[in-house]
Amino acid sequence: MRRQITGFSNPTVKYLRSLRDKKHRKRERRFLAEGLRLLTDARECGHLPQQLVMAMERDPHPLLDALEDAVIAAGGDVIETSADILAKITGKDNPQAVAGVFAEFDTTLAALDRSAAPIWLVAQALRDPGNLGTMLRTGDAVGAGGLILIDDCADPFSVEAVRASMGAVFTQRIAQVRWEDFLPWLRTGPGQLVAASLRDAVPYRGAPYAAPCFILVGNESRGLPEEYELACDLRVTMPMRGRADSLNAAVAGAVLAYEVLASLEG
Repeated sequence: MRRQITGFSNPTVKYLRSLRDKKHRKRERRFLAEGLRLLTDARECGHLPQQLVMAMERDPHPLLDALEDAVIAAGGDVIETSADILAKITGKDNPQAVAGVFAEFDTTLAALDRSAAPIWLVAQALRDPGNLGTMLRTGDAVGAGGLILIDDCADPFSVEAVRASMGAVFTQRIAQVRWEDFLPWLRTGPGQLVAASLRDAVPYRGAPYAAPCFILVGNESRGLPEEYELACDLRVTMPMRGRADSLNAAVAGAVLAYEVLASLEG
């Protein structure tokens, strides 16, 4: 169905805007994504928005036409509105010309197939949505199966995390779980748990990585709890040549992921 919305007080505008808040996303089990490239990536991965919101002043584009046709064919809702209303919905002063509402994915461990990829990323208590989005992008880049979020992490379906993922939120499986549930799940099948650490660690270059390899990254400021590190099958250390004593959590995960990839492919 196609329709136009011209009023800020329209109930649909209020609903769409509410999806910027975590409590409303969780209640509705829906999330917002914006931008033609991101929504096109989603469509190519088999994910169509249930609602497509477009600025009336938008420039024509064949990819946007294809996206609109696909949403209509699937029984979705296409809404045209002003750039000002779209800015209110997305929370950006200069919003993209298109945004979409997607159903949240199944984020249980039961939905994961550990044999689907040789590398998986795992983050514990990761609080920054930008770091979370970056880890999703890293996972996509190295061909990881997905990102497993342990304990209290940032919401992977927040506007900020989705934006930072640059579309990888649609290519990577996402699981959300507590540590006490993750570790028993991991031990029921093959899987090597690896973390950057200073406790009985070996150099990250040339370490004996094995697939499927689960790369564990800790909280941005506190790192990993000691018991989590001790539960790892392999602890590795990365050299710090300058004054800094650690890397950004997402950067550390990326460095380690590429080393694991090189090892497994070598």
